Amino acid sequence: MTVTASNTGAARWPAVRPWLGVAVRLGLAAVWLIAGGAKVGDLAASGRAVNAYQVMPYDVATVIGAALPFVELALGTLLLVGLATRLAAGISAALLVVFVAGIASAWSRGLAIDCGCFGSGGQLAAGQSPSYLPEILRDLGFLALAGFLLSWPRTPVSVDGWLAGAPVEDEDE
Repeated sequence: MTVTASNTGAARWPAVRPWLGVAVRLGLAAVWLIAGGAKVGDLAASGRAVNAYQVMPYDVATVIGAALPFVELALGTLLLVGLATRLAAGISAALLVVFVAGIASAWSRGLAIDCGCFGSGGQLAAGQSPSYLPEILRDLGFLALAGFLLSWPRTPVSVDGWLAGAPVEDEDE
């Protein structure tokens, strides 16, 4: 029997996938922890950043802006320890879709704002240009990470794995 490159790759996937999942889980955790950590010190600025999108009343935007850093920190913490990974990935995916839609909406309406993804955000100063395409592409990359975890949430070195008690390699997901 001849072993082909495609057979070899298929044979390696079950061994590589769990550890790739660890890297994906920790990478997405870092994204949420950095994003939430950058905003949690100034909740009013986070509210102004949400309001800059001009898609909801000011009072609603400020409440969402004030709550968002805590949601991001909670998602980051869950992913960091590997607890409720599929749920955290699903909420991450939903938030990222909302973020991409919000950035696309701001772009299509000609708004000049900073997305506020990793800081205070809001209206750009005169002469500054928004960078919507890189922001959308970045968030689509994060969405791909969340999608990976939705498909394969169990990873080594995780509370989920410890609670399940079964080795990740033995799963049939």
